[in-house]
Amino acid sequence: MLAATVEQLRAVALGAGDASGYFPAMYARVTQEVERAASAGRFGDVARTALFAEVFAGWYLRARSGVPPVPGSWQAAWDVAPDGRLLIVQHLLLGINAHVNHDLPQVVVELADGQPDPRHLREDFLAINLVLAETYHVVLRDLGRVSRWVNVAAGWDGGRLFNFSLAAARDQAWRSALRLHALDDQARTAAVAELDRLVRVLAYCVTRPGWPAPWFVAVARRLEERDCRQVTTALLGPLR
Repeated sequence: MLAATVEQLRAVALGAGDASGYFPAMYARVTQEVERAASAGRFGDVARTALFAEVFAGWYLRARSGVPPVPGSWQAAWDVAPDGRLLIVQHLLLGINAHVNHDLPQVVVELADGQPDPRHLREDFLAINLVLAETYHVVLRDLGRVSRWVNVAAGWDGGRLFNFSLAAARDQAWRSALRLHALDDQARTAAVAELDRLVRVLAYCVTRPGWPAPWFVAVARRLEERDCRQVTTALLGPLR
């Protein structure tokens, strides 16, 4: 089931001619690991967890294909994809920001399927979190080949901080899902619009961090590969 999703993500990554290919390249790796974990019987309900991962990826793939309405939080990430001044990790964070903070809460609501409480999905949510944490170290290694400052940062516990930040974002996404699920359709529509606005603000913070981050970005960018296709290929790892 997830093999087709992995291939779709891979195709999107390879079809991009700019930094918009970075996130789907990383995402293809993560989804492949979820598929492997499912095949190894690591999930209590394999079919349900695989469905969760497939629906989650579908939210990104629909937005990327331009199916309206395209969330502003995703558009904010793609608008700066040609910007060569941004670090590779900034482009990745923009994708993570939109997918985790905007898409993930709505995936939980969708899969709750009208049930009075979505907490039965918590197990799937946590299971995929664990695979993300495990895959992160492999992706970080490949990222270090094209972003040579990353390995130094990881040695200073930057990697642990990044992993913690991702876990914190997913915890926030779960809380957002519970709030959205409790609303009626009209109130939920308004809440989703406000969520999209807030995620766009976070995207701006990623692209325009406060001082002294701009100085660090300018220096670190000199240590990175500038060919977008090479970066995408590196992030795809064995999927390239």
